[in-house]
Amino acid sequence: MTETKSYAGLVARILLSILFITAGYSKLGGAEGTAAYMASQGVPGILVWPTIALELLGGLAILVGFQTRIIALALAGFSVLAALIFHLVPGDQMQMISLYKNLGLAGGFLLLAANGAGALSVDGLIAGKARAATA
Repeated sequence: MTETKSYAGLVARILLSILFITAGYSKLGGAEGTAAYMASQGVPGILVWPTIALELLGGLAILVGFQTRIIALALAGFSVLAALIFHLVPGDQMQMISLYKNLGLAGGFLLLAANGAGALSVDGLIAGKARAATA
């Protein structure tokens, strides 16, 4: 059971992080366009750089399982905010699907925040070394 849980945690982190890593990376090449889109939705365009940092660096942190609980909470909040700001368009089915996708991601991140990254992670490695040092 423990081995299955470790691998499931790793796969969950990979699946949750893919979207954020690729989104952050793609925004690097089109930051101006993203900033303009954000501004059109009432979000200051200057927030494009913190958004890129959170998506790219946060996604990478989730992928390797570093500071997982904190980053997962940040990405859960980000996902809910993005859903409400950019996708809450009741008359547009595709936008509503994106809203629900973001809410589902937030749920996954909340589970990750509650349960941690698991043994197959940087957090797990650090915890193992700490246990060994105190033993």
